[in-house]
Parts: sequence; structure tokens; C-alpha cells
Amino acid sequence: MTREIAMSTKYDPKQVEPGRYETWVKKGFFKPNNNKKAKPYSIVIPPPNVTGKLHLGHAWDTTLQDMLIRQKRMQGYDTLWLPGMDHAGIATQAKVEARLAEQGISRYDLGREKFVDKVWEWKDEYADIIHQQWAKLGLSLDYDRERFTLDEGLNKAVRKVFVSLYEKGLIYRGEYIINWDPKARTALSDIEVIHKDDKGAFYHVKYPFTDGTTFDGKDYIEIATTRPETMMGDVAVAVNPSDERYKDLVGKEVILPLQGRHIPIIADQYVDPEFGTGMVKITPAHDPNDFQVGNRHNLERINTMNEDATMNANAGKYEGMDRFEARKAIVADLEDQGYMLRVEPIVHSVGHSERTGVQVEARLSTQWFVKMKPLAEMALKNQETEDKVHFQPSRFEHIFTQWMENVHDWVISRQLWWGHQIPAWYHKKTGEVYVGMEAPADSENWEQETDVLDTWFSSALWPFSTMGWPDTDAEDFKRYFPTNTLVTGYDIIFFWVSRMIFQSLEFTGKRPFKDVLLHGLIRDEQGRKMSKSLGNGIDPMDVIDKYGADALRWFLTNGSTPGQDIRFSYTKMDAAWNFINKIWNASRFVIMNLDDNTQPTLPPQAEWKLADKWIISRLNDTIKDVNYFFDKFEFGETDRALYNFIWNDFCDWYIEMAKEDLNGNDAQAKKNTQQILCYVLDKILRLLHPIMPFVTEKIWLTMPHEGETLVTATYPTVDEAVIDRDAEEQMENLIELIKAVRNNRAEVNAPMSSAIDILIKTTAPATKEILESNQEYIQRFCHPKKLVISPEVTAPTLAMTSVITGAEVYLPLADLIDLDEEIARLQKEVTKLESEVARGTKKLSNEKFVANAPEAIVAKEKEKLAGYQEKLAATTKRIAELQAAK
Repeated sequence: MTREIAMSTKYDPKQVEPGRYETWVKKGFFKPNNNKKAKPYSIVIPPPNVTGKLHLGHAWDTTLQDMLIRQKRMQGYDTLWLPGMDHAGIATQAKVEARLAEQGISRYDLGREKFVDKVWEWKDEYADIIHQQWAKLGLSLDYDRERFTLDEGLNKAVRKVFVSLYEKGLIYRGEYIINWDPKARTALSDIEVIHKDDKGAFYHVKYPFTDGTTFDGKDYIEIATTRPETMMGDVAVAVNPSDERYKDLVGKEVILPLQGRHIPIIADQYVDPEFGTGMVKITPAHDPNDFQVGNRHNLERINTMNEDATMNANAGKYEGMDRFEARKAIVADLEDQGYMLRVEPIVHSVGHSERTGVQVEARLSTQWFVKMKPLAEMALKNQETEDKVHFQPSRFEHIFTQWMENVHDWVISRQLWWGHQIPAWYHKKTGEVYVGMEAPADSENWEQETDVLDTWFSSALWPFSTMGWPDTDAEDFKRYFPTNTLVTGYDIIFFWVSRMIFQSLEFTGKRPFKDVLLHGLIRDEQGRKMSKSLGNGIDPMDVIDKYGADALRWFLTNGSTPGQDIRFSYTKMDAAWNFINKIWNASRFVIMNLDDNTQPTLPPQAEWKLADKWIISRLNDTIKDVNYFFDKFEFGETDRALYNFIWNDFCDWYIEMAKEDLNGNDAQAKKNTQQILCYVLDKILRLLHPIMPFVTEKIWLTMPHEGETLVTATYPTVDEAVIDRDAEEQMENLIELIKAVRNNRAEVNAPMSSAIDILIKTTAPATKEILESNQEYIQRFCHPKKLVISPEVTAPTLAMTSVITGAEVYLPLADLIDLDEEIARLQKEVTKLESEVARGTKKLSNEKFVANAPEAIVAKEKEKLAGYQEKLAATTKRIAELQAAK
């Protein structure tokens, strides 16, 4: 046992945290313990994108994981927390392109190979920053197992999955309408598109009949469009076959304005007769619904745009214009040539690229797809088995199920240079497609697909590819997969969680994790999402610089309810620091009052006083609660249990009571109290360590201890033999008395230094016995001049009154009491008690609560209700006595 130097008078994280993490890593404390008899417990970190620094959401996410892994490690599990980062395809490429653009360079100037080199430089730069941030947060990761979604092992896994799905017919290549990002020049999946309200217009345009036909007295039909820039790709006008208004028009042709091309009027069920005029233009190359209509009617697909959303040769005179410039020009020409009927301004929902922010185009393109239906059905079926993935909170399973039931085929190809290049080759002469783990033997005759895979394709394999798969004999794969818990935000259930589930089931036959704990978003104090545009983002490293990592971690867990958002607040950060400072000062007091030979062991139970029995019992209640709430992922409740025990029970009461023995003349009583203080503090530090590892380690190494570090110390377990409900009840009685006297003194400004008479009328024999046998505490905390404890006490008229469990307390302060004020004070107390009685009555009348809650909790509620009812009756009676005395 090596003890560190003495503690400063005030908690300063800058003295506590630096260097400690490096020691933990250097000594290998975060590695699995290699105890094959121990139960394995594993977590894979949701790999942060190497697009930039970590934000508060990452800090929250990883703190929860670290708490879980640290607790399990201390509980003796063989733990693995595997770190890693994601290459983040389009997002990282966009960042690097933006940096190059500032230098006047594009990726095309560099070429693919040199551009990818630049992205690797970016990756290395930001990986270093992320490593520093992980260290500052205190994350107990096994860096020897760190992975990257573009490393050699994951590349092998990605190829294996692609080839297998292709050979099963679940990956195919085809021409479809897809979401297109014209800035990044790549396809996007549906969930990479964010819809925002934009100002736009309905442009009502004349489409004249080719043969002089009239309809409603006009020689044209009226078509409304929000995107006139795509008109040059129109190939038909459609009506619903059941729409009686237009049945005679089907088969007729109209003239495409500005171009003069003849296009037919067709009938298709897709058209909603109730929407607008019930007639829509069909542009198969620029709209997903029109694409399907075009397939059914064998219509031509005319793509009018280039990859960068400029108009191509099919747009005629508008070729080379940006799409929005073309819109203005086409609208002006429609007006000049008499085709425009009217322009109706609207606000409508328009898709934008999640990564680049530009408006997405629906574009006809040849892409690679995953056929999702069989994979989704397998995932849904697994949720009906014992090996299902447990969503925490459970309501999120419905979101997962809904998405899987309605999933579309997944477009997995991206027109990027940064990512896993698709393992497909095209024969230069025949066009034959070859898909395989390696290039064809005669590679000179083949060209590899230039597209890369969607970044989610590789991250979907993360829980098992990081463990050595496809080598199913890999030690980590056999030992630590499936993983135990995934912690992530509810906003990526579709992106990531769902894909990990179906890929894991498909390729390993197992779920990827037992539990998925979904947390919300961190918002600012006003409840707004943090964003660059609002300028309300908070850098977690700045918070750590000011308050320390432990304070940030405490804040992040203190308000943590599964599935709920939390609001960042500097006021709450101040409170977190204050709590740690309270722990620091209490620990310093304890350590300063220990002898050199004091150990964190309990003295013989027969020598325990009431306060000793109470604090040991409350400690074990807290251990039980902490373990229960940890297992339920209710970390906010975990923190509440710890806070109440540490601040209220240990600091405010036990330490104060311990001063009697520490400063007294009874050497054995002093020694016993020192041992109990040391023992309880040791257990507190162990319980707190997963949440605030730095300060607990510092204090623990300063006090008497066995072992090298708290990281691998044993986590507290409940000792049922020392849970003493009688001692808890008696101590609560005593505390209630002391609080009542103190509060009444404060009401009339009677300082604690002045001795006053205290008359206690006991209404229960047990209460009389408790108070009489613990008079030393009453003397210390209440400072009575005269103390009377008896059922025969007569209440003085001019006395402040408090009703406690089993007794009425009178402070005869005649010179300081106003009867009207005392009656008003007691009436306020009646209001509070009535509220508690109503709450307890309502709770116990809830059949679900009584039937489902543990028996001990129901009994406790009944006991509390009876106590409030007794106090209410006594307080009401006392008001009546005072009113009669006026």
C-alpha cells in the first residue's frame, strides 16, 4: 500500500487529474483480465467520425459506456471496451474538399490517389485529437485493440459481406432514381436526406393539344409543377384511370412547352384525382414516383442534369446553366411565350443533404443496392425469440420494427474516393461483371468499380468485424461476441442500430449485442439543439478545463434518463463541482482523523452505537440501490442514491456525530469510529469510481488501502446481515427531532449557541427509549438548557411546536413567539402534510403499484402514509389548542 501526499484544502481538478490516466494506460489496467473463469463483458465504442473534434454528445455517450465497463471490471468480469473510429465517407471527404477549396484546389486537381493521401493526413490529425479527448474524459479503453473502419481487417470483412450478399442475390446493380448530392456528387440513402421547409412556388403551365382538341373550352390542359427546370425531361402527362373528367383525353397528345416535343396523356393509378387538377407531368429521370410510372408504361427516361446539377444537352438552350438559374430562365421564357398561367407561392418540404446541406436531386443513376426485405424479415423474426435485442427504453423497439417493416432497398454505392472501393470489376471488352474478394487473375483486362461503399455498410459490421471476423476462430470473436451493451443516441436507430442487427444475424447467426441503451440529445439551457448556426455549442474540453472531467461526468449521468434529452447548464456544472468539493472536504476530514494503523475494516458489531448501525445499514441500502439502478441503466437514479447517502447521511450526519467520539476521551470508541469512517469512505469511493474515476482514485490512494488502483479494486456488494431497519428507523427519529429543533430555532432567530428548554412529549414508548438512550446527540445538535423527554409533558401555550414520528416537540420561547405567526406556520405545515397524505393515498390506491412493486417498497409507503396521517392529526390538534389560547 502506497499512500499519496496530503490533500489540499480545496478540490482542484488540475492537481488531481493530470498524469493519472497515463499511469492507468501504461500499467495496463484497462485490458481484459484474462481470467477464463470470469464472465466476459464487452462493449464496442460507437466509432466517432474522424470529421472533427468530439462534442458533448460524444462525452455523454462515452461516459455512460465507461461507467458500465468500469463497474463490471470492478465486479470481476473479464471486460473489454474496444475503441475505434469511423472513416465517415462523405462527411470526411466533404471536410477535406472544403479545406482544399480554401487553397484553390479541387480533388480533381490532385487525382484519386493523392486526394486519398490528403484524407489519410486529415484522419491522422483528428484521430490524435480524439485520443487526447478520450484521455481527458478518462475512458478506460483497451487501445491495443483499437480499430478503424478502413483498416485491413475491416476491409477483409467488408469484402466478405459484399461478395456473400452478391452471391446470394441480395446485392444487385440497377438503374433507379436515387437521392443525389450535387455538391459531393454522390448518391445518398433515404436517411441521409434531411427535409426542410423552403420557399417555392406552384407554376401553372399550359400544355397545348397537338390536334386542336379542346377541353373545358380551352385548347390546352393545365399542369402545375414546383420544378420547371426538369420540364425538358417530361415524357407524358398522367391522369387516374377512374377519373371521369379525363377519360376521353387518354391517348391524346400535348405539346411540351418551349421544346415542341409531343407527349402522350396516359392513365395510371399513381395519380391522385383529388390533388390539384388531377393531372401530373411524368418525368421518369427526375422523380421516383414518375420513374415507377415510366417503367409501367415503357416510357423514355430523359436525364436533363449533370452530376453537379447543371443542365446537360437534353435541356436544349439551357445547357450549362445551374439548375436554379435554369428555373428562372425557363419561367421567364414560359411567361414571354404565353405558356405561364399563374405562379402560386408556397412553402414546401424539400430534401437536403445531411452532410453538405445542398438541396438533393432525385436523379436517374446506375447504383449498387442491397435487397432489404429478406434481411429485415430475419431481424423482425429474431425479435420474437429469447435472443432478441433488448431496447432500453423498450418503446424504441417499435421504431425499429416500423422501419424494418417498411424498409426500402438500400443504395450502398457512393460516388466518392474515400471509403471501401466496391469489389466489383467490369471486363473492358465484354462488359461482364466480376465480384470477388480479390481482383481477377487477368486484371489487365478488367476495370474496378470506382464507387465506394456507403460508410454505414462497414460500420454495420462493427461489433463482429472488430473482434476478428470473418475468422470465426479468432480468440476475441469467440470470447467477447456477441457484445453485451451498445450505448448510442436514439437518432441513429435507422442509420446504424438496425443495420448492425440484420448484418450480425445474417453473418454470425447471433444478435450483435444483448442490450442497446438509447439516450437523447444534449440541448442548451433553453432546450434548443446545439448547432453551429445557433452558436450554442459547448466544447466538452472547455468544460473539463474549468470544472474537471469528474464534474462533467457527474453532470452527464446525474440528469440521465434512458431515451430522454438533457439540457446543459453551467449552474448544474457548479453544483457538480460543489458535490465533488463536499466529498473532497469530507474525505480530507476523515483522513486527517485517522491513526497510522487505521484500516478500512469494521470493528466488532457488538460495539456499534446507534449511529454506526445506521450508517452501515444505509451504506448497504445504497449499495443495493446503486447496483439495481446500474443494471436498469437508470444512471440518474444511481446518482440520486449516491448523492443522498454521501451528502446527507455521511457528511451532514454521521461525520458530525463521529466528532463526539473523535474528540472524546474514550479511546476504544474513537478507534471504532475511525475504522467505520475509513470503511464507509472506502466503500463510497468504490461506488463512485465508475462515475468520477480521477478524484476517487486520488482520495483512495491518500487513505489507508490495499491494492494499486481503484480501477481493478472490488466493487461493493450488499451485506444483508448488517441492514438494520430498527436502527434506521431510530436514527430517522433522532434526525427528525434535531431538524425540527433547528428549524424552529431558525424561525425565531434563536442561535444554536444559546441554550433553550426542549420539552418532548412522547406518544410512543419506542420513541421515548430512542431519545433517552441517545441524549448525547440531542445535547450536541440541539443545545438544550433543560431537556425533558416524557409522555407526561404538558404543552406550554407560548411554545413553538413540531410534530415528529412518535412525539411532539415544544420550545417554550415566550419572548420570541407571536401566537398568530405560530398558528400560520403550523397551518403551512398542515398543507404540506395534507399533500403528502393525498400523495400516499393515491399511490397505495393504484392497484398496479401495489401488485407490481416489491413488497418492502409497498410496506414502506404504507408506513410513511401512517406517519403523515399521525402528524397531520397532531398538528391540527395543536392549532386548535393555540387558537383556544388566544
